[in-house]
Parts: sequence; C-alpha cells; structure tokens
Amino acid sequence: MAEVLPSITGSSKRAAHILLINPNGTSSMTEACLRSLETTLPPYCTVTGFTAPHPTPSAIEGHLDGVFSAAAAARAVIPIASKYDAFLVACFSAHPLINALREELSGPVIGIMEAALYSARMLGGRLGIVATGARSKIMHEDAIRYYGLDGFSVGCETTGLGVLELETLPRDKVLDLVGDAARRLVQEKGADCIALGCAGMTEMKIRCEETVGAKDATAQVIDGVGVGVQLLIGLVREGHVTAKGGVFRSAQDGRKARGQDWL
Repeated sequence: MAEVLPSITGSSKRAAHILLINPNGTSSMTEACLRSLETTLPPYCTVTGFTAPHPTPSAIEGHLDGVFSAAAAARAVIPIASKYDAFLVACFSAHPLINALREELSGPVIGIMEAALYSARMLGGRLGIVATGARSKIMHEDAIRYYGLDGFSVGCETTGLGVLELETLPRDKVLDLVGDAARRLVQEKGADCIALGCAGMTEMKIRCEETVGAKDATAQVIDGVGVGVQLLIGLVREGHVTAKGGVFRSAQDGRKARGQDWL
C-alpha cells in the first residue's frame, strides 16, 4: 500500500501591498509591467505601479541616468512608503535606488535584475542576459560580478536597441531581435536560464520561451518583474524586513544633525 505523505493546504489571507517603482519617466512601461502580473498575482496581494516624476529621465541607459532617476524616485516614494509592505525597483540594473530605499525604508526592497539572476541561479547551471545595447551589455556584466554570479554566467547578447525602441519600433521586429539574442545565448553560449534584461521586455517572455524551448524545459526564460513580485510576497508573508544593524542603517539622523533634512 502506498504511503500517504503528510500535506497541508494554505489558508493565509495575509495581504501584501507592493509598490512597483519604475524609476524612469515612461508610464507605458509601468503599465506593461502591471499587465504582465495579471495572471500570476496571488489573492490578497496588490501591486501598485509608480512612475518616477520629473525630472527623471525617460529611459535609463547610463550611470548618470541612474543617479538622476534614483534621486527623483526616492524623493517621491519615501513620503508614501508607509502605505506599502515591500518595494520592487523595475529597472534591470544594480540601480542606486535599491540600496537607497533599503537604507530609508523597513519593508523589503528588490531590484528586478537581482530577482532574475538569483532565480536563474536556482533554476539552472548557466545564466545569460538579453541586453538592449552595447553599453547595457557592459553594465549588466559588471553587475553580474557585483552580485557574485560571474562564475555562473555566459554573459549577455544584445538586441542593438535602445530602451524606448522596445516600445516604438514595430512589434514583430523587436520580438525577432529579442528572440534571436535569447537563441544565441542558449545555442551558442550554453545558457540554460535567460534573464530578460529590461523592464520593457516583460511582455516578450513568451516569444523568448518559444525560441529557446522552454516548453520542454531545455531552458528557462525569467522575467525579473514576475519573480521579483513573488519573492517580495514570500518575504512579506514570512514577516521579514530589511535588517538595520549594518550597512542599511538609515543615515537620516546624520543628515538632520548636519542641518540637511530636506529629503
């Protein structure tokens, strides 16, 4: 007689309110991120989209764009943060806003790049990133080293597109370029997990999956928006917050002591 294994069925109704922060000023990208979550968001969980206000850049394609967007977003998010349990920074990079919010807020903060990379590390042996242009390729590969995952990475393949071109160019052309970059990562470089390297790619996951054979589990395609939200829900429901005894201790008191309390 087969052994009956013990099991439980969850009944938690604990709510999780997540703020999805797009640090660039292009609201259509924020809306695309929210659409991508419609079929996977669990009950009692809410994701609110936030687009950083002026003077944030409309696209983040370099280090200075990152700094400007982090400043604009932080000043707008911190006053409303008490309404939310956790925060997802929807820019595929080691964005400066991530650690800035970890210092100033108690709720968990995750960036979509680290969410995708850590998930890829758990699901496969070698990861690769579909990047937009040549500079993003370099910055992504630097970030992979920063996250300590360079030993598991085959690097990036680019589409040759700018961030905003993901939305403005003909859809079929963009999908072909993204899919071809994913194919090269799998077939030529040996990746078995592909991370979509821009929040603007979040609705292109299906095309990449078709290209690399995700249905037969040859490779996995990971969207950092989707897995990032799920990771945050888990952290919230487990009662976790950002640790404040080390590097993420707030510097607010120090700023006030210097008379710099304008944030």
